[in-house]
Amino acid sequence: MKLVCFDIDGTLIWTDGAGRRAIHRAVGEVLSIEPVANFRFDGRTDGEIVLRFAAGAGLAPDAELMDRVLARYVVNLEDELGKPGHATKVYPGVRELLDVLELRADCVLGLLTGNVIAGARLKLRSAGIEPGRFRVGAFGSDSHVRDELPAVAQARAGEVTGRPIAGADVVIIGDTPADVRCGRGIGARAIGVATASYSVEQLVEAGAHAALADLSDVEAVVETIFK
Repeated sequence: MKLVCFDIDGTLIWTDGAGRRAIHRAVGEVLSIEPVANFRFDGRTDGEIVLRFAAGAGLAPDAELMDRVLARYVVNLEDELGKPGHATKVYPGVRELLDVLELRADCVLGLLTGNVIAGARLKLRSAGIEPGRFRVGAFGSDSHVRDELPAVAQARAGEVTGRPIAGADVVIIGDTPADVRCGRGIGARAIGVATASYSVEQLVEAGAHAALADLSDVEAVVETIFK
């Protein structure tokens, strides 16, 4: 039994900056600070992003502050995704791959994302992907530390299936070195997908078991997951 966990942004979908705009707005509204414009979001959890903005402005970062900003962020995200003309892009092969994996008896379909759960659901639905298809999820709302999320997903998969899932049977698919590295603590394998800011070579250098240009060759992706 494999637990196959997908990152969202840059891996499954692209929201054309809606998440960045929503967090920038929330930080300004709640903390009254100007976010650093060139700060990179990729590979980070929503909570980590907020805490780093707060610390950079000299504020004492804490969980209560983070939660207030993220609650506002979710409101802003829904607004950004619903604006006229907005279109969320689904990357090549994603829909077909999810269809194939969902039907396999030896696979648990999961999410492993830095998005808080409410934001993850909004983004997926904006792309026409039903969040309920994923039987297991580990989210930025579970921890703002990305490296803690694979163990969360692993434990939840055991609860769903009624049997323990070995770390070696967890496969994490993502577009950043952070996705590639985060599962090392449980012995998970990572498959990099170079659909966003990082190349195949960079993802391999980060330690990916394999890296692909995209997910369009569904047969090859499935073979890589299960070999």
